[in-house]
Amino acid sequence: MRVRPGYGSPRLGLTSLTIAASGLLALLIGVAFAVLLWAIADANSSTSARRASRTALVEAGNLEQLVLDLETGQRGFLITKREEFLQPWQAARNELPAGARRFTETATSPEQRRIAGQITQDVDSLVNDYSVPLVEAVRRGDPAASGLAATAEGKRRVDALRAQFDTYTADERAKLAAREDTAGANGRRAVTAAAVGLAASTALVAAFTVLQHRAVVRPVRGAAAAAGRLADGDLGVRIAPSKVAEIGALGAAFNTMAASLQDSRRRIMENVEAVHRRTARDLHDGAQQRLVSLMIGLRLARELVADKEASATELLDQSIADAQTAIDELRELASGIYPLVLTVKGLVAAVRDLASRCPIPAVVESNFDRRIPGAVESNAYFVLAEAVTNAVKHSQASRIDISLDLGETLQIQVVDDGVGGVGATTAGTGLTGLADRVAAFDGTLTIESPPGGGTTILARIPIPA
Repeated sequence: MRVRPGYGSPRLGLTSLTIAASGLLALLIGVAFAVLLWAIADANSSTSARRASRTALVEAGNLEQLVLDLETGQRGFLITKREEFLQPWQAARNELPAGARRFTETATSPEQRRIAGQITQDVDSLVNDYSVPLVEAVRRGDPAASGLAATAEGKRRVDALRAQFDTYTADERAKLAAREDTAGANGRRAVTAAAVGLAASTALVAAFTVLQHRAVVRPVRGAAAAAGRLADGDLGVRIAPSKVAEIGALGAAFNTMAASLQDSRRRIMENVEAVHRRTARDLHDGAQQRLVSLMIGLRLARELVADKEASATELLDQSIADAQTAIDELRELASGIYPLVLTVKGLVAAVRDLASRCPIPAVVESNFDRRIPGAVESNAYFVLAEAVTNAVKHSQASRIDISLDLGETLQIQVVDDGVGGVGATTAGTGLTGLADRVAAFDGTLTIESPPGGGTTILARIPIPA
């Protein structure tokens, strides 16, 4: 294994670590799932058996109720000799074949099916051998049909059937209780096995989570945060070294890229400032001086022309005014590109000059008046100028406060009393340019702009040693 400089132990391979942990976890999960599948299958089987027992009990109860309805309707007819009392008897007689069939089909064991068959035969005998002939005899007016012998026979048959139903339901309830006891025992064993598997899986997951968090998640989060800061323009961000091989390689590549981007942007900024400085100097020393010479010549020519030459004097006066306007505009243009006062007198004087030309009252406070490195000085000036320009254009402010504080870093603060409400989504290209300028010199930029509370822009730029 390769050893990363700065570490005393070999770097871990993320792939091998993940494969080993995932394999062990998959084994435990497989065992846990096997136990759960067995428990589910057993529970399903027990549930089906209990459902069958309950269905058998319900059908037994339904059939017994039909027998009782048959006997009740029959007794009422025997006593009253009125046909309307046979309605329950007739309804029960019509439903008995289907009920007997369902009762027999829902028996849950051979023994129960035997008992159910016997009960069905006895019910059929009750209907066809006793009840129907008795009702027909009563309808014919046979006095023996209402005698005690006939009534006693009916009671005997019904009591015998009820005893058979009691035996059937008692057996079925005993089997249901046994199934429920078995299901409960199996469920407890399954829960115990699943709990052991779950505890082992949880311990493994916890150990792997801690390891993964330390070796992978934390470094990846750091890399993601660093990437976010880099995307926001903070080119000074770096990723700490990692003992995980892949994360370490990622961090090294990221740091190299960030350093390269930072150096490149700093060089671009410095080159742009140099071009601006040279352009402003060329405008001042070249075109502006020629315009001044032209205006002086025009004024001398105006003095030589007699006032009576009205057309000539008007043309010369207009030319002098145009030349003066061109000089003023060229001076303003050169100042916008790179102020001469910044080159000659430094940052503080240039900022005071900027404040004096601001259409909104601006107050400048500074704790220093000396020169600082030229690259920082020009960069700080244009950061401040852009912040003031944004305040003038968008803030609707009545006052701007500018603060310059020089310590280990140069701190620039621009505060206005405007409408505020500047956020990441509403910031325009001007504020984005501010962030880029500050980040190019390893600085930081913060903006506080609550709605209705004005805007505060604070930039900190390190001063090279």
